[in-house]
Amino acid sequence: MSKTTVHVVGTGTIGEPLIHLLSVLKQDLGIDEVTFHKNTPRRVDKPKLKHLIEAGARLVASADKREGFEELGLTPEFETEEAIERADVVIDCTPEGVGRKNKLQYYEKYLPSTKGFIAQGSEFGFGKMYARGINDAALEPGKDRFLQVVSCNTHNIAVMLKTIAGNEDGGLDLDHADVVCLRRANDVSQDGGFVASPHVGKHSDPDFGTHHARDAHLLFKTIGLEPDLFSSAVKLNTQLMHALWFHLYLTRDTSLDEVLERLDKNPRVALTQKTSANTVFSFGREHGFYGRILNNTVVSVPTLQVRRNREVVGFCFTPQDGNSLLSSVAATLWLLDPESVDARLECLRPYMFDEV
Repeated sequence: MSKTTVHVVGTGTIGEPLIHLLSVLKQDLGIDEVTFHKNTPRRVDKPKLKHLIEAGARLVASADKREGFEELGLTPEFETEEAIERADVVIDCTPEGVGRKNKLQYYEKYLPSTKGFIAQGSEFGFGKMYARGINDAALEPGKDRFLQVVSCNTHNIAVMLKTIAGNEDGGLDLDHADVVCLRRANDVSQDGGFVASPHVGKHSDPDFGTHHARDAHLLFKTIGLEPDLFSSAVKLNTQLMHALWFHLYLTRDTSLDEVLERLDKNPRVALTQKTSANTVFSFGREHGFYGRILNNTVVSVPTLQVRRNREVVGFCFTPQDGNSLLSSVAATLWLLDPESVDARLECLRPYMFDEV
């Protein structure tokens, strides 16, 4: 019997925890083998690479980089294209633009022998947009071989819309919505990109403002919905978490009690009485998987308000790459076997919290 192999390209803020998660939980997920590609051999990266290998993942590198890894005391087991060819699913977690380049250079060539390829939120146009719990019904077995897991903030926008404005017919009781993405400057794992003060973003899209609303709109479009959304973004001088301010204008009356009940019933939504990113981040560090909260959003209950019966306003925190990790795993399992995704994802349930 052939092995089920998942190959991850990149060891950054999404790639590293994803490789670890897949390796540690591979038996529960129905995966036999995890391989991962590291592009550049650097002494500073040796500890994390050793940790991933000790977790059971197998190192991959291009032939011309092999000697550099061996000098670090690490031996790649496969070369770049060999690992892609032998994988059932490939998850690309490389920096922006590299995933689309890899698709043209490698992935399309190996499409006949591989069940599918997944890229992350920055790779707009890579494939069908996907977020767990939002547009699962849009995925078509055998047809959707390239998937793009949307960004963490797009996950957050989408789950708030679907949870609060969703109706029994699968539509949205929404006139329009405005959101402001309060973005952390860089991840705690990154040295560059920090800002000294709040840095406001341009509204480069005349219809949607920033790409966050555009991406959420296009995500819903895969299930036949086209919500009217507008987003703004500001980068803040913090490394901890993104936050989201939302103002939803519904087409039906609601109440604060109803909003809270809807949020509480959604397993991908966590509620919190906390109002600071550092306390939410700390909870994830202490209780999450690899420090990650895997919910799509963490809603700050004290900030919620219903205005004029049809306007819902509040703040929520984006669990950084936690929601992207969940969707990446779900997309992987769907490509492997669409019928058993829910059952195999149960092993991640302990890291999706009702309350933070």
